[in-house]
Amino acid sequence: MRVMKTTGLIVAFAIVALGPARIEAQMGAAPRQKVIIDTDIGDDIDDAFALALALQSPELEVLQVNADFGNTPLRARLLERFLRASGRPDIPVAVGPQTSATNTFTQRRYAEREPASNVPQRDAVQTTLDWIKKYPGEITLIGIGPYVNIGAMIDKDQQTFRMLKRVVIMGGSVYVGYRSGTDADYLKAPGPEPEWNVLNDIAGARKLFASGVPVYMMPLDATQLKLDEVKRELLFRHDSPVTDQLVLLYYQWGQLTPTLFDPMAVGFAIDPGLCPVTPMRIRVDDKGYTRPEPGEPNAQVCLHSDPEKFFDFYMGRLLAP
Repeated sequence: MRVMKTTGLIVAFAIVALGPARIEAQMGAAPRQKVIIDTDIGDDIDDAFALALALQSPELEVLQVNADFGNTPLRARLLERFLRASGRPDIPVAVGPQTSATNTFTQRRYAEREPASNVPQRDAVQTTLDWIKKYPGEITLIGIGPYVNIGAMIDKDQQTFRMLKRVVIMGGSVYVGYRSGTDADYLKAPGPEPEWNVLNDIAGARKLFASGVPVYMMPLDATQLKLDEVKRELLFRHDSPVTDQLVLLYYQWGQLTPTLFDPMAVGFAIDPGLCPVTPMRIRVDDKGYTRPEPGEPNAQVCLHSDPEKFFDFYMGRLLAP
């Protein structure tokens, strides 16, 4: 039955076989979206898959990538190596404030192969605010880590932060918590629970939802997208600069099946149809739950997504020449 399940993917890959040039032609003269990505890359593997999607999407002009949360200088070294090896050394990397972190930096060896002296010490908070001032109302900030950098930006200059076009985040859990991945789990979805990015900076998340900036939220309800062995094999033998880096990071991550939480935030920034949103008022409580409540909406929230549609989109981008 696997052939039936992958037929849609194969057709999609054939459609995009002409690569980024075809996508750009379809875009016509439409300007590219200016984006800045805030990421805690190096722990789980989904941040790397999200960054790969951004690099493979001509609709996006990536102005900067910020290292967020925990050992940010080491994350910046990982980002420098990833971008350079993927053919995008032109994208600046910036370093956010260091924080304590109890999680494991699984991709440390990859990061440490990049000499620290090669990483410019750009301040993620100040340089992001500088970009916003330069392009008021034009920049989408894609947040796929805890809200350390975002909270610091709001504290430093809330007026400038409010000049963002929007913030798209992977974060929160409205009605559905983490699934363990077995078929039985999908018969009854687990109830909501504190999601990693929110739990690790509750104060920062509260500042974001109260900031007045349009917030688009991709929670656990819609982002638990399993990259199965068929798709992994197609990606890992594609042998492009970007997919080669994903292979290296995947094996250092050391687990079997990635869940592509973070790529949905990037995907939504490109094509909102991948994760239709509903206006909601979200309150972040003291335990890190993101509770829906009555009142004026402060976020547009995606509660459901179509995994097949998402993977047709994602795989098509990553497998383009």
